Amino acid sequence: MSFQGKQYEYLDHTADIKFQAYGKTKEEVFENAALAMFNVIIDTEKVSGNTSREIFLKSPDLESLLVDWLSELLYLFEVDEIAFREFRVEKIKEEKDEYSITAQALGKKYDLESLPFETEIKAVTYNQLEITKTADGWKAQIVVDI
Repeated sequence: MSFQGKQYEYLDHTADIKFQAYGKTKEEVFENAALAMFNVIIDTEKVSGNTSREIFLKSPDLESLLVDWLSELLYLFEVDEIAFREFRVEKIKEEKDEYSITAQALGKKYDLESLPFETEIKAVTYNQLEITKTADGWKAQIVVDI
């Protein structure tokens, strides 16, 4: 399947929100998965600012790393009240039977008057979670609980 310049797309799902993210590299697919998730919550085009959070995580496999990455961003959104608009994954590394991610997320502190929520996400799930290497790069499928 060709991505044809797509970053992500939403798929039909009965109760939750399911989407696929695409990228030429693992790093890019993680960036686009984060962008897709935040566009469920808020219109990222309306987010400005350069409040930054450095993120470093380790997980036993790539799928867990993706869930941990998205869950960490969701946690920072809820606790630090930062609406993110841009994601820069510097490196995803595999060593000694574990994966790590080094990344940065950019956005701004939000208030509900200037940045109203579209949809609240309760959690990132392992339901129907897939990360696959394709002819064009990488594809990830994620379901979030709303």
